[in-house]
Amino acid sequence: MADALRRIYFVLLIPAILGFIGISGAKALNLIHIDQVTFMELLAPLLLVLSVIFAVGLPVFFRALFAHRVREQKSVSEADLLRFERTFLYIALVTPYLTLIGYLLEFPRFHLAGSVLMTLYAVYYYFPSQRRIRFEKRIFRVQ
Repeated sequence: MADALRRIYFVLLIPAILGFIGISGAKALNLIHIDQVTFMELLAPLLLVLSVIFAVGLPVFFRALFAHRVREQKSVSEADLLRFERTFLYIALVTPYLTLIGYLLEFPRFHLAGSVLMTLYAVYYYFPSQRRIRFEKRIFRVQ
């Protein structure tokens, strides 16, 4: 189960990392020049808020929803937990792509730094380690 989740994790994360590398290289070589975005004062805070929502808010809400759904059950099947964890990763790993957009459009430092922090949180906290998977299995009484 952990291997399958790790595979999904890296499949979702590697394109974002390659995007950062590609954009950094293109900016260093002056291949990309984005003019000032018209609605920057609206778009930058919106991206920061969306980063917080996808890194913290939605995963907490989705976890509570799953716990509420299985509260009456004596145990949860491993397939249900795998489905939950997979969706959990899909939600949390939207954050690096939001940060990538902010980096490409050269958002103000404050908003970009906040989005980077949310990305680091999502990437670190939701990594499907053996320890975390065992903890999830114990909490949800997986059989």
